[in-house]
Order: sequence, then structure tokens, then C-alpha cells
Amino acid sequence: MPFSPTRVQHTVVFRLVHVPGSPEERAFLADGRAALTSIPGVEDFRVNRQVSPKSGLSHQFSMVFADEAAYRTYNDHPTHVAFVAERWVPEVAEFQEYDFVEA
Repeated sequence: MPFSPTRVQHTVVFRLVHVPGSPEERAFLADGRAALTSIPGVEDFRVNRQVSPKSGLSHQFSMVFADEAAYRTYNDHPTHVAFVAERWVPEVAEFQEYDFVEA
């Protein structure tokens, strides 16, 4: 089902295979920020750390897109595709993905 023509908040909450606080963890988060923010249409990119003991997922990437078209362009962009294949798949142990529009 297509999104409504409003802003899309895309967020992934995840746990890495790396030891918390390790250089590998820091590199993944920094490289993710650099790669994903280089893609046209990405707005308000944030990297957050989970502080609740109720979840085993430890980090979040969150970003906003002007509309569904911008989100789809991002999703198919070669930089995103490469980041997922080369970094996400081997370094993320578990994740949940959420896409929100205003209710």
C-alpha cells in the first residue's frame, strides 16, 4: 500500500555484532551517517542510542523524507544499496524497520 503524500519518517532500530563502545561500533555508526546523509533527499538524519533495558536493540538511525518519492529514491540509491550489502548485512545482528507518516 502506498504512503500518503506527506513526510515519511524512516527509522531502523538495531543491534550490532560489535562490542558496545568498540572502535568497530563507532566506525559503523560514523560510516553509516556519512554514507546515508550523502544521499539526496535525506533530511534530519539522527543516530540515537537506546537507554531502556526493555529492548535488546541498541541503536537507531532515523531520517525524514519530503514524500514517498524521495523515500523510494533513497531506498534504491546505489550508496544505500552498497551500505546495506557491504556493512549492514555483515555487521547488524538484529533490527526492526519502521516507516511513519503523520496520522
